[in-house]
Amino acid sequence: MTRSTTSLAKYIHAIRDSPRGIYNHNLAVVVVSFALCGCAKGWDEGSASAITQLKSFERMYNLDNNTVSNIVSFVNLGAGVGALLSFLLNDRIGRRWSMRLYQLVYIIGSLISCFSYGNVGVLYAGRLIAGLGIGALTVVGPMTIAEVAPKATRGLMTLLFNVCMLSGQALGVFTVYGCSIHISPAKNLQYQIPWFTQTFAPSISIILSFFAVESPRWIILSNKRQSALASLLRLRGLPANHPYVDAEYNEMVRQVEEEDTSLGPTSSLKVVKETFFIRSNLRRVQLSLVAYILAQMSGANSVTNYLPTIFGMVGIKGSGVKVYTTGLYAITKLIFCVAASLCFVDVLGRRKSLMTGIIIQIICHSYLAGYLSFFTKEPSTMPKGASDAAIAFIYIHALGWAIGLYTLPYLFGAELWPSRIRSFGGALSQCFHWLFYFAITKATPSLLTGLHTWGAFVLFAGFCIVALVYTFFLVPETSGLSLEEINKIFERPLYRLGQPLAPERQNDEDDDISRLNNMGYVSTHLERLIPATQSTSNRGG
Repeated sequence: MTRSTTSLAKYIHAIRDSPRGIYNHNLAVVVVSFALCGCAKGWDEGSASAITQLKSFERMYNLDNNTVSNIVSFVNLGAGVGALLSFLLNDRIGRRWSMRLYQLVYIIGSLISCFSYGNVGVLYAGRLIAGLGIGALTVVGPMTIAEVAPKATRGLMTLLFNVCMLSGQALGVFTVYGCSIHISPAKNLQYQIPWFTQTFAPSISIILSFFAVESPRWIILSNKRQSALASLLRLRGLPANHPYVDAEYNEMVRQVEEEDTSLGPTSSLKVVKETFFIRSNLRRVQLSLVAYILAQMSGANSVTNYLPTIFGMVGIKGSGVKVYTTGLYAITKLIFCVAASLCFVDVLGRRKSLMTGIIIQIICHSYLAGYLSFFTKEPSTMPKGASDAAIAFIYIHALGWAIGLYTLPYLFGAELWPSRIRSFGGALSQCFHWLFYFAITKATPSLLTGLHTWGAFVLFAGFCIVALVYTFFLVPETSGLSLEEINKIFERPLYRLGQPLAPERQNDEDDDISRLNNMGYVSTHLERLIPATQSTSNRGG
């Protein structure tokens, strides 16, 4: 029988054809505990700048605007260093212990900031230490989720990291807003509570991790095949003789064995060399770094920062406007990010999601550029409807950002790399992201001023057009592929990266698995690892 070839139909069939047991509590615990890694970045983004505007903070520290800006942004420098250094630990101590360590570093940094009591040097130290943890968490969180998630829903599960990031951002904003209203500026608690509450989500993540299963792909890298199989069985909730487990496990092992055979024993220096001197890996570097460049240059963060000014232009003013509108915008992005994870990245695919989001951004930037150009010339003649539309386009822009250049770079950074260099690849891309983000943050005020604001939005629209062309020709489609199958994409010539990977082969594999299921197939490879007496009852506990 011929199946429908629409994106939604393919997605539904992929989930329906998956064994029912693979979506279980063991998988949920791992995904949730590592998705919470995103709260650190989001909470800091939502609260750090707002904390410095509190009267109690100003009274205690009495800082000039430049110092305040450094305190807020220096966490990005620490994050860049932390992301790169995470490479040294992720493959040595495992995903769970790495995550626990990074969460602890972030907690320590937040507590140092909380109890710095007017000492600017101590506050700087706390911000940098928190940044080390944040950067490392942005590597290990998406990477681990991508490693454990079933391929049909890998995009959805990995983007839960971004959902937690935006949830943390919204909570951070409104925590500061609540403290500014309900706690007296004469009390240090007004600024200390927002610092302290940042430690809650990391603490929950650490506790959950003790009930989580370790990534079987990392265990295979550690040459513990029996433990890797036991971990996979727990994650999938299937018996050892199930063909789904056999296919997935053999694919993991085959990739590692082929890499070891062709490249020899691994070491940190060899991993770095392989990343930059093997052509297929260099293409991954190019894709992940360009994705982050285009994401930052698309202007989304500038739109967020400029939102209070836009509101002021249309007559919405007041001391709480900045905090309140930033919080509303964070909630809007959160809602659209949930929509992206549920309805776009796995259903439409990575490429269509990216192009849809970028086109929305181009339309919004174009309108805002025209609006600001005319408004700055003749503000008194600007119709109220045009101003209302400008606000609407800002919020519509959040949809484009959420389903495209906000979420997809994180997903690419987690799923594109082969097992041998996945940790370094993720660390490299996140290090670049954080350092570039720091530079853009510092450059944005001058950019807006030099281009008279409206010109900056023209520039952002131009970069979005470049991103659209780049996506069409050079961004591969990875939805529905296992992490091991993605390797085949980068073995092709550069001009074929944007073309689909032999879909007929995937259909043949699905038919093979269905046929094996009907035959009651028992894997001889797995039975060599697990005695026959255990094959029907062992669930890898």
